[in-house]
Amino acid sequence: MNSLAPRTQASQALPRLSRADDVYAQLKQDIANFRLVPGDRFTENEICERLTVSRTPVRQALFKLQQEGYVEVLFRSGWRVLPFDFDQFEQLYDLRMVLETTAVQRLCSSESAVSKTMLAELAAIWLVPAEARSTDTVQVAQWDEAFHCALVQAAGNLEMARVHREVTDRIRIIRRLDFTQQARITATYDEHSKILKAIRAARTDSACLLLRTHIQASQAEVRKITLHQVHMARQGGAR
Repeated sequence: MNSLAPRTQASQALPRLSRADDVYAQLKQDIANFRLVPGDRFTENEICERLTVSRTPVRQALFKLQQEGYVEVLFRSGWRVLPFDFDQFEQLYDLRMVLETTAVQRLCSSESAVSKTMLAELAAIWLVPAEARSTDTVQVAQWDEAFHCALVQAAGNLEMARVHREVTDRIRIIRRLDFTQQARITATYDEHSKILKAIRAARTDSACLLLRTHIQASQAEVRKITLHQVHMARQGGAR
């Protein structure tokens, strides 16, 4: 009886997700993982059957995704995943660069134990010999996202971190496409290691320049993305 008490208290402390939240999260993951790609059409009934849920939470989830610019409703013919908005991606990358370079500037002058611990954790992933590097494209994509989020979090400004997470969420599918190429994985390891070394050595100007160059390289790859690449990523089994 007593052994169950902590678990019960913990479960009560956590917010309970609704069925609509579950459907929303699943559909968003489907888009990020290329199970649903721009131009795909589907009906509410198809989603209900696949996720074994009623129509109400599916409709609520779809309306939320519509508000966020992921899907659109088609008159009498279901829903469609919207094409990429490259102008919006450009703006989001610009905002990302402002947030991350500001964070790096703060990190270079920070004596915080939290900052140093987080940098050490990042170094354990990125400052490794070439033979120890991961070749798993999905894993490296997740680590890349975590790397940039960690830099902003370590800077200690909660509002900056919140906005940065929102930007990261919006560009996730584009960044996943970037990691379907082995050359980009190698470049990411090389560039992240240089950024980390510069931050740990408190070389502010160098760290900011390296970070800007790194983000600009990713931004340039975004401009090259075609619908063919998206479908190839789906066929290639991006998990």
